[in-house]
Amino acid sequence: MGDSETPDHLGHRARLRSRLLGDAEGLADYELVEYLLALAVPRRDTKPLAKKLLHEFGSLAQLVSADPESLRRVDGLGDTGIAALKIVHAASLRLLKGEFRDKPLLSSWDALLDWLRADMGPIDVERVRILYLNSRNMLIRDELASEGSIDQSAIYVREVIKRALELGASAIIIVHNHPSGSPEPSRQDIRVTREIAEAGARLGIVLHDHIIIAGSDHRSFRSLGLL
Repeated sequence: MGDSETPDHLGHRARLRSRLLGDAEGLADYELVEYLLALAVPRRDTKPLAKKLLHEFGSLAQLVSADPESLRRVDGLGDTGIAALKIVHAASLRLLKGEFRDKPLLSSWDALLDWLRADMGPIDVERVRILYLNSRNMLIRDELASEGSIDQSAIYVREVIKRALELGASAIIIVHNHPSGSPEPSRQDIRVTREIAEAGARLGIVLHDHIIIAGSDHRSFRSLGLL
């Protein structure tokens, strides 16, 4: 019964579609996932799988941002369904990035933070990214500098500055996430940040900020007076 299309499933799916087109805000997270999976796997009742996925990953944001290998471990979810979830994630990030893509980042700070929280907040492995900016403070490159374990990641000062010179960047912003859930900077975070700021200053490269993302929260070294 659960693997095939029935009149009841068709009616339920039609009602979901009608609500989606009329008032999507009224839909629960599992209903959004249910309808999305129904488009990818049309001849199946996808409500149980949608609820199972949200229970497994904790939230809609964590579900769509999960890596494909983690998603494949959930029984009943194939590559077509995984691709549908990843489309949502990719489209969301692209929309958020579009808010500042062609603007100076320092005047689009809230949009930048929204993008970073959506992209890095749900990740359970610590990552360090460097945003390289031109003389107008517009983003010219966003690069992964390091990926560590769940509680540590290395930032190599020489490599960051070398890459800035290669790209002709005038300024940089360091971003990394704390999977632990606390956005407070560690002593190592502070030490490395100061080393990068000093090394960059000698070559005319400004470190605008170091942003730590922890879930939906964040800390700015500039705001904390650490830069």
